[in-house]
Amino acid sequence: MAQSCAYRLPVTRRRLLIGGAAFGGTVLGGRVPSGPAAPGVVTSDGTRPQVPCGVMSGDPTGGRAIIWSKTDRPARMLVEYATREDFRDAQRVAGPAALAVSDYTARVDLGPLPLGGQIFYRVTFQDLADLKTLSAPAPGMLRMPSGDKRNITFAYSGDEAGQGWGINPEWGGYRLYETMRRHSPDFFIHSGDQIYADNPIVGEVKTDDGKVWSNLTTEGKSKVAETLDEFRAAFAYNLLDENKRRFAAETAFLVQWDDHETRNNWYSPPRRRFSCNGTTTRPATIGTPDSSSVSTHTKSKAPPCCRPTPARRCSNRTLCALPVKMPSGFTGASPMVRRSTFSCSTSDRIAVRIRPTASRY
Repeated sequence: MAQSCAYRLPVTRRRLLIGGAAFGGTVLGGRVPSGPAAPGVVTSDGTRPQVPCGVMSGDPTGGRAIIWSKTDRPARMLVEYATREDFRDAQRVAGPAALAVSDYTARVDLGPLPLGGQIFYRVTFQDLADLKTLSAPAPGMLRMPSGDKRNITFAYSGDEAGQGWGINPEWGGYRLYETMRRHSPDFFIHSGDQIYADNPIVGEVKTDDGKVWSNLTTEGKSKVAETLDEFRAAFAYNLLDENKRRFAAETAFLVQWDDHETRNNWYSPPRRRFSCNGTTTRPATIGTPDSSSVSTHTKSKAPPCCRPTPARRCSNRTLCALPVKMPSGFTGASPMVRRSTFSCSTSDRIAVRIRPTASRY
């Protein structure tokens, strides 16, 4: 069962006019140089592929970035990107097909991208049942690191919708995302617990002072996650929030895992240690769907990081041990969008490794 998220990303009149341009051929006077023009027709919204969760970007390193999105049917992901908001210098990439096996999600490893500036992009889905039918473009942007030292601004947070505290429309939803967006950070570090797979979201929760917290609820988030569909539903739930979708469309994510992506304190001792080489995915003892399946909805790539070996120092001089963290990339959501699922650093080292005065971002 495909997981759905509402999508109402507010756009300015300028972006609306830009986004309404035809995907192939010429774009507001600028030729799209890559690939043949994709045919398109104007159809009613009900028959076009939908983009329910908006767009997200992550892992903006090495002149590349991950672009992630989701649709509601078999469709090919198409990405236009440019250094200008009017897309006069746009290039186009035909990405993978979003199919049921990936919950109709897809991602493109975009690059090479110029360093030190903004990248404007928009995602369109091409219906595989009718190649002339395209979704409405979903716009986004991200900032690429530069090669020079400069001060940076970044935001960090974590622990999303935990202990039953979900999206409360009366409260304004996840307002922190809107607060962070207004500060226009260069990137956002999600410090884990992107979901609470082990906590359901019910309609009402009583606060300590006797008041009632009213949650937005979904069937997929009504119980502890045990199946792949239920894990995906937990990630999709958080993207129901308009604040998060708007923030994700404007800011690249660097994401790490914590315990509640699976279950509370799943890393019970004794800890197993890992090296920075190899291609082994998450240890089988965790008791969740395999990471390559979960990662389709959490916007992670399969890991080329760790495999069980005797403990040793990694190339970045930090020790690889469970729980494995992801301080320098985006899954999802883990977005949220990154190239590898695992990293060889733990969260208590993030502040040491990322200093505004010493960064080349």
